[in-house]
Amino acid sequence: MEYFKSGLKSVLGAPQPGSQPTGAETVEKLVDRVTSSTLLEDRRDACRALKALSRKYRLEVGAQGMDALHQVLEADRADCEIIGYSLDTLCNITSAEKFEEENEGNNVHLNVNVGEQFTEMFIKNPDNVSLVLSFLEEYDFRVRWPAVKLLTSLLTNKPKDIQDIVLVSPMGVSKLMDLLADSREVIRNDALLLLIQLTKGNANIQKIVAFENAFDRLFDVIKEEGWMDGGIVVEDCLLLMLNLLKNNTSNINFFKEGSYIQKLAPMFEIPDNIEEMGWSPQKVSNIHCVLQLVRTLVSPNNPVQITSVCQKNLRNANLLEALCNILMANGVPADILTETINAVGEVIRGNLNNQEYFCTVMAPSNPPRPAIVVLLMSMVNEKQPFSLRCAVLYCFECFLFKNEIGQQQVVQTLLPSTTNSTALTTGQLLCGGLFNIDPLSNWFSSVALSHTLIENPAQKEQLLRVLLATNLGSQPVSLLHQCAVYLQQTNKLQSKIGMLMLLSTWMAHCTPAVAIFLNVPGAMAFLTAQTSANEYDNNEELLQGLCAFLMGICVVFNDNSVQNYSKENLSQLIEKRVGLETYVSKLGEISRHEVYAKAAKQPQIKAKYTNDLLLEFEFCKLFKALEGVIVKTLGAQKQLSNGMTELSLSEQENGLLLQYKDLIRDQDRRLQDSNRELRAVAEERDILKAQLEELQQTNSQLQDQNTLLKAQLSAGAVSLTSENPTEPNVENIENIALQQKLKQLEDENVEKDAELERLRKDQDDLLELLTDQDCRLNTFKNRLRELGENIEDDEDSDNNSAGEPDVK
Repeated sequence: MEYFKSGLKSVLGAPQPGSQPTGAETVEKLVDRVTSSTLLEDRRDACRALKALSRKYRLEVGAQGMDALHQVLEADRADCEIIGYSLDTLCNITSAEKFEEENEGNNVHLNVNVGEQFTEMFIKNPDNVSLVLSFLEEYDFRVRWPAVKLLTSLLTNKPKDIQDIVLVSPMGVSKLMDLLADSREVIRNDALLLLIQLTKGNANIQKIVAFENAFDRLFDVIKEEGWMDGGIVVEDCLLLMLNLLKNNTSNINFFKEGSYIQKLAPMFEIPDNIEEMGWSPQKVSNIHCVLQLVRTLVSPNNPVQITSVCQKNLRNANLLEALCNILMANGVPADILTETINAVGEVIRGNLNNQEYFCTVMAPSNPPRPAIVVLLMSMVNEKQPFSLRCAVLYCFECFLFKNEIGQQQVVQTLLPSTTNSTALTTGQLLCGGLFNIDPLSNWFSSVALSHTLIENPAQKEQLLRVLLATNLGSQPVSLLHQCAVYLQQTNKLQSKIGMLMLLSTWMAHCTPAVAIFLNVPGAMAFLTAQTSANEYDNNEELLQGLCAFLMGICVVFNDNSVQNYSKENLSQLIEKRVGLETYVSKLGEISRHEVYAKAAKQPQIKAKYTNDLLLEFEFCKLFKALEGVIVKTLGAQKQLSNGMTELSLSEQENGLLLQYKDLIRDQDRRLQDSNRELRAVAEERDILKAQLEELQQTNSQLQDQNTLLKAQLSAGAVSLTSENPTEPNVENIENIALQQKLKQLEDENVEKDAELERLRKDQDDLLELLTDQDCRLNTFKNRLRELGENIEDDEDSDNNSAGEPDVK
């Protein structure tokens, strides 16, 4: 400490006896020395002192010294020592971290992110970032390392801005990539972290990094670090690879064509004694990352051709075999096992060769069992982790996806067999889980069994042959009959929803299945009661929607073979007992439910809690395909039963119809006026948007001034405490003026924010009014359509040159 004090004395000169300079005064003198000294040695000493003060007096150094530091970077770049001090100082003042020294040294605490504010000021001139990038070419450790740290700090605070600047900077990405070849590990490792942040969410940078030989360099680093037994550097390399490949088909193509898939093989080499050796936390993290990397290559979201080639390459590189070995190994941590099951599922999904190979995988049990059977045993076992059970279901779905042979094999295990084999089969496990007391097992088994029937009409009819012995001595009943009975008897919501999805998948496009269901006592009465119920619970509404959907399937795929439940009779039942409007509304509850949006996004089942498992991806596809068909069929049946509606209208109904026509004409005129007002609002919105951008620019400038003013005030506040408050001086008059200016700026900000909020509220009110008017108009039009009127759509009304709707 004494050495540091003596250094400051040599730079600043000895203070007057009895006086102690404040931090702000010290910084001011140092900055003056940096800008005015002619000797390089003096400037270097001043920069070293600023670096030492930049953590404790970050605000003062940043507010007063940023321009001086930039001047040093441009003028003294031949001297590595002073450049290093300047870069370190900039790194400290732009850091997102809050230093302990700041709390000790500052009398004024500001509720602002100081590092972000100084970053914004620094990058307002993009050339500043390009200047820092140029220092990466300097091999001297004192320059290169602080340059990497400064870029990381800037990127942490303003990622999008820095990405854009680096992208247009000449050879900017190339300079960063060269850091991976640096023999000094600290620079190489920090460069990895910098590239991980730089490549997030920016496809253009990802492509440039990939074509700068990134994959080769990363594999070299992973090999040097010891593959999966390596430390956190291996994980960082894999995370960077993930960034380069996720949602980037160009890079995935480059990865598979460059034979990089084969280079993944050493990462899956698991020693035989792994159970005795154990899994270190770092090894678990490394394996988890490489499993995600494999899944990125074969993700269902990728184009089909790319996924198919990657699946083939993974099989040829024996990586599917390696994944299955991990799957069947003992002592594998639960999270690694879960991710491995998901990875195996996506590697075999839709690929017949891989699916056939998976059929041959046997678990090392006594006696040996197929891997599929062992996995399903885990799925229907309520003691297994929830995430693991979800992964098994997803893997089973992937095994059956576009695999008619696999679907047939599963259904075959449920049919009567001539062999007396006592081995547990997939069909027995699914059937047992279907009627288990555990509602989650019911749901899993229902979904799994429904996947044996998707796009396979032959298996739907084969499954109708499955008979179950319910009670001793009683006649066996069909599996579908028992599912319909169980649906009525169970009081568990999740079990009901799973069963309804299975029945809907089974009965869609299968008239024999519909006929069997209609013959089950109480089945239609149950669906009718559920559909017409008035429960307001969110999940109960979903249940009612599913019951309505199954009723609609019974109408659409009805061959009129059941006398009391012909297509016409069921349509009348829906109209009289439920009401067509109510029925359509209940049907729409499915797609309006929040779980529908989540389930329809991707095939993989993702849920945090067991209660979140309600709908499933393939069922959502089925519902989307049939919803319109059901509504159209019911509408056609209604027209058939009612005949020509207009001819049978009474005089009173005709009068009411004329009133509705007049009302619609009036509403159409109002709608046209509203459209004109909406266009005016849109123009006003564009004007407001321009004003908002101007206000944001002004606000940004005011924030910069605000930060500087607060820094100056903090320095002035300290000096005031040492003066006699009763004696006015010049400093008291730097401070009063600044406080008045600061208050004026803050008042301007408040006024502009209030004005902007008022304009936004006016626009929201107008839009709400237009929405309400549009809803009322649609209600009247729907009422007329029910009375048999042919009403034009809104687009036709807008194009009507006569200015009056054509009501026929």
